[in-house]
Amino acid sequence: MKRARFWILCLIAAFSTAIAAPAFAKSNANAPRVYLLRGLANIFSLGMDDLTEKLKARGINASVHSYVDWKTLADQAIEEAKAGKRRPSPVIIIGHSLGADAAVYMGNKVSAAGVPVPLVVTFDPVTPTVASDKIRKVVNYYQAGGSGKPVSGPRVENIDLTGAGSLSHFTIDKAADLHAKVIAMIQKPSRPVARRKPKPVSAPAVETAATPASATATASAPPVPSAIVPAVQRSSN
Repeated sequence: MKRARFWILCLIAAFSTAIAAPAFAKSNANAPRVYLLRGLANIFSLGMDDLTEKLKARGINASVHSYVDWKTLADQAIEEAKAGKRRPSPVIIIGHSLGADAAVYMGNKVSAAGVPVPLVVTFDPVTPTVASDKIRKVVNYYQAGGSGKPVSGPRVENIDLTGAGSLSHFTIDKAADLHAKVIAMIQKPSRPVARRKPKPVSAPAVETAATPASATATASAPPVPSAIVPAVQRSSN
């Protein structure tokens, strides 16, 4: 009896594992692929390397590259996102300095190809750029008093960190608190920045309660023909 119960429990466990495995694979099938882009000469953006390792430690598929390769990376990202899938898997792009400029360009190209780009994060971009409205959300950490530039676009959140402690163009990409915010956005993406629509103007209410009864009676009564005006009134004129 005990042996039969043991084998029944084993069969139940195996059946549960078989059911759970496809669900787990399906959940990872559309996990985001994260690309990080360094800036000039690949030596001033080592914060991107640090952030890449933090993402990998959390099981997120991330890799770091030079900004000059953004076009090749965009083609690669599009191909990988669509390969053998009914729906393309999402692509997230992060960059610093010239890599931040390239992150916007890459996001525009990938999203234009029909691949979802839920998030682009830029650290102190040095060129004014315009993000496509096909990108779900762009978060730009920059310092207006330094080299950083705002990013334009309908779904962009520009966060000016001018005067924020010891941050500079060469350290903003290494800030641990900003890394934590980016990781939180990737693990639990925030709502997109939506365009604000003007509120509809409602028609003014028609006031009827304050209308005097006498005025209503006067307005509704038909005009009296002059032929039936009493003779007394005619003679007084």
